[in-house]
Amino acid sequence: MTTLYDWKKTIKQAELDQVSELLQAGKLVIFPTETVYGIGANAYNKNAVEQIFTAKGRANDNPLIVHIADFSDLEAITEPATAMEQALMDAFMPGPFTLILKKKAMIPDNVSAGLDTIGVRMPANPIAHALIQAAKIPIAAPSANLSGRPSGTRVADIYDEFDGNVAAIIDGGDTEIGIESTVVKVIDGIPTILRPGKVTPMDIKEVVGVVKIDEHIFKKTEGIVASPGMKYKHYAPQSNCLLVYSDDEEMQIALVNEHLVPNTIVIGFEEHRNRIRCHQFYAYGHKGHEEEISHSIFQLLRQVDQQHPAKIIIEGVKKEGLGLAIMNRLIRAASYQYIEK
Repeated sequence: MTTLYDWKKTIKQAELDQVSELLQAGKLVIFPTETVYGIGANAYNKNAVEQIFTAKGRANDNPLIVHIADFSDLEAITEPATAMEQALMDAFMPGPFTLILKKKAMIPDNVSAGLDTIGVRMPANPIAHALIQAAKIPIAAPSANLSGRPSGTRVADIYDEFDGNVAAIIDGGDTEIGIESTVVKVIDGIPTILRPGKVTPMDIKEVVGVVKIDEHIFKKTEGIVASPGMKYKHYAPQSNCLLVYSDDEEMQIALVNEHLVPNTIVIGFEEHRNRIRCHQFYAYGHKGHEEEISHSIFQLLRQVDQQHPAKIIIEGVKKEGLGLAIMNRLIRAASYQYIEK
């Protein structure tokens, strides 16, 4: 039986104590962060962590991210950071940023998918922070969604997927950002983005002067991966999807219209609503407003998918700034069915 806690207005101390005890006892808890909802377990408990993979239907070679409340929490779970790694943490934690660090033996191998590293994140969301702090343990947590499906950004979209399979769900309202954290690993002294997110390449470059983007962020990846979101079909609705993009706005609109079939639903810019000849059009935001788009895209993909359209066509955005992360998610959501002209 899953207990639903409503903390949209306030964190209730008695309930916080209850949920903390559940985590300490090896149970699963779904909680909000500023990016997406997470499905969390005691990161020290191998059996509890294994339940995450079962509940999500997630492959065991897909590593999890460990969430902490304070830098002092790192001492027990990771080796000391380098100067570059510390500079990145100082700049972007707490926040939508995950750093890959050498792990200690306290963290079971199923958290790291057998790697000697783990992704570490310190959420800025007050509910997530309070929960980790109260539980007094690091929390291993991927996004709260069935594996391969769009990530959960509100409880209404994910409750039915996990009811009965987790001990508790904390409703903190819609998440602020709507896409997962930026994941970075320092390789040969250079911060390398393995998964783009709200923290952009320019943000990192402004802090430490150098940044690299992994070549696989828009490609299928095989073999061992250091970050979640790199390898498997991810963020995807069950309906057939097509992503289209052009630097030329008129060309982009023409591409959408060219590939319409009966019972197509289009997700795109509000400004294009009356120029695309489809029966149903859903605006994910306005042109140039990437934060608006990232906030709504996963929820819209879920909403549209429930209508079982013959096809979903999604308008792409420019691959810069936050648009880099949006396109990374959308290319995977479309199962690499992507047209760019």
